[in-house]
Amino acid sequence: MGKILVVDDEREIRRLLVDFLASDGFETIEAEDGEAAVDLIQKHAADVVVLDLNMPKLDGMDVLRRTADVPARAPIIMLTAVDDLRTAVEAMQLGAYDYLTKPLDHTTLRHQIRRALERQSLLVEIDVLKTQLVQSDSLGALIGGSRDIQDVIRRIRQVAASTFTVLIQGETGTGKELVARAIHHESRRRDRPFIAIDCGAIPDSLIESELFGYEKGAFTGADRRKEGHFTLADGGTLFLDEVANLPVATQAKLLRVLQERTVWRLGARTPTPIDVRIVAACNVSLESAAKTGAFREDLYYRLSEFPIVVPTLRARRDDIQALAAHFLEEAGLELQRPVRGFTDDASRALLAHGWPGNVRELRNVVRRAVLVSDGVVTATDLALPEAKPSGDAGAGAAAAPEFASLKQARDHGAAEAERRVIRAALLVAHGNKSEAARLLKTDFKTLHVKMRQLGIALSERQPS
Repeated sequence: MGKILVVDDEREIRRLLVDFLASDGFETIEAEDGEAAVDLIQKHAADVVVLDLNMPKLDGMDVLRRTADVPARAPIIMLTAVDDLRTAVEAMQLGAYDYLTKPLDHTTLRHQIRRALERQSLLVEIDVLKTQLVQSDSLGALIGGSRDIQDVIRRIRQVAASTFTVLIQGETGTGKELVARAIHHESRRRDRPFIAIDCGAIPDSLIESELFGYEKGAFTGADRRKEGHFTLADGGTLFLDEVANLPVATQAKLLRVLQERTVWRLGARTPTPIDVRIVAACNVSLESAAKTGAFREDLYYRLSEFPIVVPTLRARRDDIQALAAHFLEEAGLELQRPVRGFTDDASRALLAHGWPGNVRELRNVVRRAVLVSDGVVTATDLALPEAKPSGDAGAGAAAAPEFASLKQARDHGAAEAERRVIRAALLVAHGNKSEAARLLKTDFKTLHVKMRQLGIALSERQPS
């Protein structure tokens, strides 16, 4: 309910207020003068202060002045026997939450105290969210004490202050964008823009205008000049996610941008100088793609001046519980459902699961569990498939499908069929996703979403 500090030099009035508040479920403490009130406010002894204005020696206005610099000072509700507008305005200017006149309406006081408590709760939540926002762009977002993740953090610190182009590689869901944001946040460019673009989410016909921009009249429909992502990121960092999906023609233009540090907007007669740090990422081996001709080899070497490999969650199992605890706290705040933790069976299930979707999958599982839990997350709340038996005891079962239900088996078969047909269409279309979508009688966006869900990279040219 909250702790209320009642400040009044008249003992009987204090007693009446304390009895009323106690009957309403509030915990109370008392102060008989302004000096005691200042001391208790500075010590953050209460969540809300009910403060009388007229007291000898140190009155209510003096208490407001003396505590004005107290960090996160509790809301102060002033009480006075005189309805004086000038005093009320001054009190509010000094940070009083409200100003009530005697004789006191207890219903109004109760309502204002509850509003003040709600306001304090929101302010705390805002502070937490601000902290999370800062941490989401910093090394604090890379949680874990495992050797693999600590090596990633070490490499971020090594490269952040340099001008090196960074190539981040890792499976889908490992946190490649978090690494890119941490590099930006730890660099001298932290106060300039961080622009992220998913190279696989933009149709081939639009990718160059999105990256480089265009002039008015450059093509039909270009009724105004548009700045590209390179220009928008000037002075900061441009994050090219899933860079392996860039069309070959765009790869050549990107290489020229990296070499010359200028951008040619479509339809422009002169180049535009830029100062942009490039961080690229992909979920396949870009080196292998370069060797097979699916990606320009010279561009690969330009992008990989400083490579960082983000480990899978399977490779950093020591971090699973720390990450799960972080996501539990995050989801509890977001969903307004405080959860105390995980049961032992839930912890065992977290450690036993294979996490093919990596950290992103773990976060989604924990958020869903928080939503359905009754105060503590159980293995049932996690809704994870049972772990596959290992050793001799599981030898017979190992050959059987590891699905918890017929529906899971059906979904798995459908996913494998979709994966084969999409890869085949991409092969026929020579990697052109728009053409592959036409062959599959679907739209570009649906194909792109399916490719991400099924873990298909554009550089995969052979159907399986």
